Amino acid sequence: MSKEKTDQLNRSIIEFYDRLSAWENNVVRNKDYSLAQIHTLEVLGTYGSLRMKELAEKLGITTGTLTVQVDKLAKAELVERIPHESDRRSFLIKLTETGHQLYLEHDALHLKLTEKISQSLTETEAQTLVSCLKKMNADF
Repeated sequence: MSKEKTDQLNRSIIEFYDRLSAWENNVVRNKDYSLAQIHTLEVLGTYGSLRMKELAEKLGITTGTLTVQVDKLAKAELVERIPHESDRRSFLIKLTETGHQLYLEHDALHLKLTEKISQSLTETEAQTLVSCLKKMNADF
């Protein structure tokens, strides 16, 4: 890819990231939960119950930082710690029913946004975008 095309792609990715971040921050503004807490619920809603280490890896944060998040979410009764069946030192973090409902509400907002930003794409463009995103995500 030429430098000019790489620069153009770079600017487009950064612009999209900035707009998506602004949208997400706006969605949680004036809510009882932080964006980081909502992201924790999203990962649990997507993947199901996870060990702390697995959850921290998926979020790209340390287990120490995650412990603070999980403590707050547990206090708000959005997640619960369940002893791991085969490892007594480990806990699984699981959404409560309330946490699952909050996850579904936030996920619905993501789906509406996806519908809105993809409405001008043809079916072929949408399939190409999905393919490109999958390749990009695999590099992370």
